Amino acid sequence: MSEEAGKKPARVVVADDQTVVREGIVMLLGLLPGIEVVGSAADGDEAVELVAELAPDVVLMDLRMPRCDGVEATRRIRSEHPGTQVVVLTTYADDESLFPALRAGARGYLTKDAGGDEIVRAVESVLSGDAGLSPSIQRRLLERLSEPEPAPRPTAAPEAPDGLTARECEVLVLIAEGLTNQEIARRLHVSTATVKTHINNLFAKTGLKDRAQAVRYAYANGLVRPPTR
Repeated sequence: MSEEAGKKPARVVVADDQTVVREGIVMLLGLLPGIEVVGSAADGDEAVELVAELAPDVVLMDLRMPRCDGVEATRRIRSEHPGTQVVVLTTYADDESLFPALRAGARGYLTKDAGGDEIVRAVESVLSGDAGLSPSIQRRLLERLSEPEPAPRPTAAPEAPDGLTARECEVLVLIAEGLTNQEIARRLHVSTATVKTHINNLFAKTGLKDRAQAVRYAYANGLVRPPTR
C-alpha cells in the first residue's frame, strides 16, 4: 500500500451562513480526494460547538455570518481547540477582512472562486504547518509588506528659553557636554573671543553665574537629554 493510499483523509467542518453555498461546498468537498466532511455549521457559534464535539482537523470558515462572525469563531477555535486549523473561505479579499482573520489565527485564506484542487492544497498545507493562501492573497500580503511605512513626523526642536538665539543655545549645549571655550571655538569654527561673547550674552539673559549652573539649566530646559543606561 502506498503512503498516499494509507493516509487518513482530513476531517473538515464547513461553516457558512448561506444554506445553498454551504451545501454546495459540502458537495464539492465530498468529491475531493483526501477530505472527509464531518459536519457543517450555519454560523460561528455552531462552528465552535462542532469543533468541540467532533475535533476536526480543519474548519473551512466563512467570515460574515450572524451571531458570531468568522473572525471571532476563528479566535475561539484557535484558543480553545489548537489542534484544529482554520482556512477562511470567503467572498472578500480586502484588507479589512484578510488581516483580522490572519491575526485571529487562520492559517489559510481562500476566496470562493477557488477550485477543488486549490482547497485540497490549502487543507494539506495548513495540516503540514504551512500557510494555505491563494495566489491572489499571497500577492496582496506581499504588496502590503512592500508598501513604504509612513515617514515619522519630524520632532519639533525644543523652544529656546529666555530669548536665547540659536547660536547661544548651541554654545550652551556644548558647555553642557563639557567642552572648554577653545574646544567650542574649534567646533563652531569661530574665535574664542566670539565664544566668550555668546557665553556672556546667554549668562546675562538667563541669570546664570557659572558653567555648573549652565549645565543644570541646559538639562532642565530640554536642550540636552540625560544619558540612557
